[in-house]
Formats: sequence, structure tokens, C-alpha cells
Amino acid sequence: MITLVTGTTGQVGRRFVPRLLGQLQAGERVRVLVRDAARGEPFARLGAEAVVGDLRDEEALGKAVAGVDAVVNVAASFRGVPDEEAWAVNRDAAVALGRAAVSAGVRRFVQVSTNNVYGTGRGRPLTEDDESRPGGRMWGAYPESKIAAERELLALGGAMEVRVGRLPFVYGEGDPHLVNAMAWAAHWAPAQRLHMAHHADVAQGLLRLLYAPAVNGPVYNIGDDAPVTTVELHQLNGVEVPEDMYTRTDPDPWFGIVSTRKIRRDLGFRPLYPSVWTARDAGAL
Repeated sequence: MITLVTGTTGQVGRRFVPRLLGQLQAGERVRVLVRDAARGEPFARLGAEAVVGDLRDEEALGKAVAGVDAVVNVAASFRGVPDEEAWAVNRDAAVALGRAAVSAGVRRFVQVSTNNVYGTGRGRPLTEDDESRPGGRMWGAYPESKIAAERELLALGGAMEVRVGRLPFVYGEGDPHLVNAMAWAAHWAPAQRLHMAHHADVAQGLLRLLYAPAVNGPVYNIGDDAPVTTVELHQLNGVEVPEDMYTRTDPDPWFGIVSTRKIRRDLGFRPLYPSVWTARDAGAL
């Protein structure tokens, strides 16, 4: 079995690939798609095969998927990029990769997506059966392009099975996301919550999607057990809570809060870090 992973130099990919390599069995290999040889060297030292090319280059995609059994598409473009780039990477390149994979005879394609695709809240934890409802404070080109990619990939048909892992806010192991969250949290209501997952649990979820012999529907939410409040985000970052924060209210208290019942029941997912506090106490932030 050969598994191709894209987006390996991003925050998720660079932590996922070593975990994937660490549990390979005899005869299994990992291939990574990188934009230049230097970016592939750290993975090559760990035992991966590096293929140089751009995700938006069809010729490079054909080379990357040749002989591959499975693909994990981690590549994404989101914060601080023009809308055109978000669409080009998150939808266009993802779908082109999916088509190249079908042509190459790839059997399984794991698409990494986001729980932002749900849009507005529903007054309860969001489930995989909920449709996308555009809107909410995080709506924009990133979730729009991601849900479009999901739909087009799932519609490819053929012998390739597409599985989708929707991620929450990801943190841990030196990832600056936890600090970066303060740019938004400074303006939130005190009890507003953010659903999170540690990198170790994101990898766990993606590995389960990659290797499970069968799934009950293609889409799975990944997340921890304890969404964190705005006040707790301030505490975690050692930032004093502004006095005026307690006068604010949360207009959508279920925004971005997902149910993980399906991945727990179907695939045996159990967070290694059930809460960010567990990760903090373990020195895993």
C-alpha cells in the first residue's frame, strides 16, 4: 500500500506524516507532494518518498498519484489569502487531485475539511447529516470552497471511495493557533465556545478514516470532548479578561459545536486529549 499525502508542510500535515510513517507495516510506503525538494527532506529522512510539484499542476498530480492506493488531501489555503487562492486550492486543486486519483486507480481518498462548512448553528451539536447553511461569523471563501470540494469529490463516483474528515480548531505541539485565536476571542462573549482538537487526535481521526475497512457514510466530524470558552482561551494564553467582555452575549451559542458520536461509535475514536486542559497538563500545548 502506498499512501500519498498533500499539504505536508502545513500545521496539520507536518504533524500527521510522522505519525503515519510511525505505524506503517511491511510493504507500506508514504509519498508526499511538496513544492520544492528542500521541503521534502525532513520527510525523506523519516522514510517518505518526496515528489516535487505544485498541487495546481495537473502533470505533477499525475506523477504524484501514479501507483498510489490511497490519498490523504490535507492541503488547504485559508487565513489571510485572497478568495481566488482559497477557491483555487481548496476546491479546484482538490477536485483535480481527485480526478487524477480516479484515473490512476486509487482506491481511497480522504479529504480533510472543516466544521465551518456547517455555517450557522442549529441549537444543538452539529451532525454529519446537517446540510450546509451559509452564514455565521466564520463564513467566507474558506468554508464555501471546502464544502464545494466535498460535494464534487463525493460525486466523482467510480471505484474510488471518498471519505471526509471535518476538523475543528486545531492546536498543540507548538502550533501557534492557540495564540492566534486571541485575535477573534478578544471580541467574543465570555461563554462563547470554540470546539477544538489536538494534533494527536486529528491524526488519530484521519488514520481511522484512512484504514477503516468500511464506514457508515462518507463524512465524519473530528473533535475533543470539551469545547473551550472565551474566558478559558484568555486563561490559557495568560491574557487578562477585558472588563467589558461580561456585557457581551453570544448570538449563536451552538456555532461550530459538533457531535463526535458517529466517529466514536463507528471507528472507535477516543480523544487522547479530551480537553485543552488535559493537553496543557501533559505539556502537549
